[in-house]
Amino acid sequence: MIVGLTGQTGAGKSTVSDAFAEKGFAVINADIVARKVVERGSDCFRKLENNFGSEIINPDGTLNRKKLGCIVFSDNEKLHLLNSIMYPAITDEIKNQIQNYSESGKKFILLDAPTLFESNADKLCDIIVSVVADYDIRKKRIINRDGITPQQADDRINSQHSQDFFIRNSDYYITNNDSIEKALSDTSEIAFKIMKSD
Repeated sequence: MIVGLTGQTGAGKSTVSDAFAEKGFAVINADIVARKVVERGSDCFRKLENNFGSEIINPDGTLNRKKLGCIVFSDNEKLHLLNSIMYPAITDEIKNQIQNYSESGKKFILLDAPTLFESNADKLCDIIVSVVADYDIRKKRIINRDGITPQQADDRINSQHSQDFFIRNSDYYITNNDSIEKALSDTSEIAFKIMKSD
């Protein structure tokens, strides 16, 4: 069974992902997959350089993700271009990892993907779980986490779907405005229901 975990930036998805892992779910982290597909010399890396220019390349020849983020989060057209390059490569790698886990006998696989819906990776999932939180809480969290300005935080939040969208399109959702303990308790409850339903 493949469970898609998604949610808004700053909602605390990593905490929930770790909790699922502790319950025995094999985790595929789409952010790690995204880094893998843009390693220097990869097909995806070359396409990004061709489309966004050498300014997104670090002196050591690796991708400057922060610079690329600044370019795309304030320009919807460029964000769309980035996604059209990245998503097919990410989806192929996710499918490979799902197959590897299945062949090794894993029953429950968690696909931790911030852009689950945008990349159409939700089509690979049997169940969707979203993590949401209030705007101001998320804004404060991502400013602290990523060391970005309030304006950059707003741009990042506004480039995503609304809280209503995530709730409407999920089988389960976790509202993470309170303590970590509350989020962990909600996650345990959902994990138990999923494992029992199999």
